[in-house]
Amino acid sequence: MTDVFTLGAAIVVAISAAGFYRIVAGRTVYDRLLAVGAVGTNAIVLLALTGFIFERPEAFVDLALAYALLNFIAAVAAGKYLEAHPAEDA
Repeated sequence: MTDVFTLGAAIVVAISAAGFYRIVAGRTVYDRLLAVGAVGTNAIVLLALTGFIFERPEAFVDLALAYALLNFIAAVAAGKYLEAHPAEDA
C-alpha cells in the first residue's frame, strides 16, 4: 500500500514542477500568485501523503492543516495588498 502513496507523492511533485515554472515565467503578478497558491496546495497534499507513507498520518495531517492555514492567510494578505497597490502587467 505504501507504493501507491509513493507513486501519488511522485505525481504531486511532478505537477508542482509546472507550478514552479509558472512562478518563474509567469506573465503577470496574478499568474505568479495563482501558481504560488497551487504549489502550496500541492505541498499540503504532499505532507498528507508523506504521513501515510511513514504510517503516521496523525502527525503529518496536523502539519498539513497548519500549512493550509498559512497558505490561506498568505493568499488573503496578497489579495489585500494587490487591491490597495494594483500591479502593473509585466
